[in-house]
Amino acid sequence: MNIVLIGYGAMNQRVARLAEQEGHKIVGVIVKDQNQSLPYPIYQKISEIQDADVAIDFSHPDLLLPLLEDDFKLPLVIATTGKKEEITQKLRSLSADMPVFFSANMSYGVHVLTKLLELAVPLLKDYDIELTEAHHNQKVDAPSGTLVKLYDVITELRENMYANYNRSEQETKRNSNEIGIHALRGGTIVGEHDVLFAGVDETITLSHKAQSKDIFANGALGAAKQLIERQPGYYTFDNL
Repeated sequence: MNIVLIGYGAMNQRVARLAEQEGHKIVGVIVKDQNQSLPYPIYQKISEIQDADVAIDFSHPDLLLPLLEDDFKLPLVIATTGKKEEITQKLRSLSADMPVFFSANMSYGVHVLTKLLELAVPLLKDYDIELTEAHHNQKVDAPSGTLVKLYDVITELRENMYANYNRSEQETKRNSNEIGIHALRGGTIVGEHDVLFAGVDETITLSHKAQSKDIFANGALGAAKQLIERQPGYYTFDNL
């Protein structure tokens, strides 16, 4: 594949390394700072790049969203977190003319975790649910996009649930309709997500622990390989 990278932070640097190991070619990079010294040609818009098969995005909404207003037709693999509703709405609009793929987490293992969650929530309807995520000390957003994805799965299956982000300011017992949200930051933790089901005298925990960021880069490359063969449409792990 000839690949365009949107953003060139730690994740897309991994994408570039792994892609080239597989024989793919990075034909261009789109970044905010046009004066950087990078090992690939730098572009301002997707439409400027003529020989690309797919664009892989690990960036920021401030970079990505203006690019999506450009006039182009190119398969897109989008992994940016933040402003999810705005991004997915725009991608659905673009999907009429090109195949687009979106996931808040490019790990296939995390996708399987959401499938397990869809089975567990109806079976454990009387259990309290708590969500915990842990990441490295450089991560700027909290809670993580992946935790939000897990929360969305739960609230679609159990009615009248709401998130409780801070119990320190409350002096009341836990409400059965609340989902506790906990974000931990420290060291070099790649990414850990736990869903705790707490019942009477027993608990069940579903966990995913990323041991290398390569899983996200490989997930994006795997999605790109399939996406370039697809018709225009909006794709996720569920239908790709």
